[in-house]
Amino acid sequence: MDKITSFTIDHLRLLPGLYVSRKDQAGTQTVTTFDLRLTRPNQEPVMNTAEVHTIEHLAATYLRNEPNWKDKVLYFGPMGCRTGFYLLITGDYTSEQILPLVLDCFRFIRDYRGEVPGASARDCGNYLDMNLPMANNWGARYCALLENITPEHLRYPADEGETV
Repeated sequence: MDKITSFTIDHLRLLPGLYVSRKDQAGTQTVTTFDLRLTRPNQEPVMNTAEVHTIEHLAATYLRNEPNWKDKVLYFGPMGCRTGFYLLITGDYTSEQILPLVLDCFRFIRDYRGEVPGASARDCGNYLDMNLPMANNWGARYCALLENITPEHLRYPADEGETV
């Protein structure tokens, strides 16, 4: 079997950031997958499932209600390794183009107080596994990174010998 794209990234050199993970064609449309990396893989602790789950509910709600982007958002969800999230958008976009949307989304997560959308037995299959204070904390941490982002946090690290 061929190695999938996400397993070809050097996770030993990967920094927290906002990356284009891949671009695929779905009919005539380009689908851009973004890697929203909140922790440094294999070097920093991963997020716990409760805050990942809460961030997922808040971000999905925000993104699917954002007037300029809601019709382009295909998916927002966690990485299995719990170091970040994937955001799939219809269209051919760069990290720089999507940065304002992601920053606004994580400001929403940072500042959100109240009942987590969809956190009920009727609406969610694991509604008790939520942690809003930690989701707020991760939102603040990622906002701080995005507000001061540098080029090395917008492009995957190159292989040895390549330039980024």
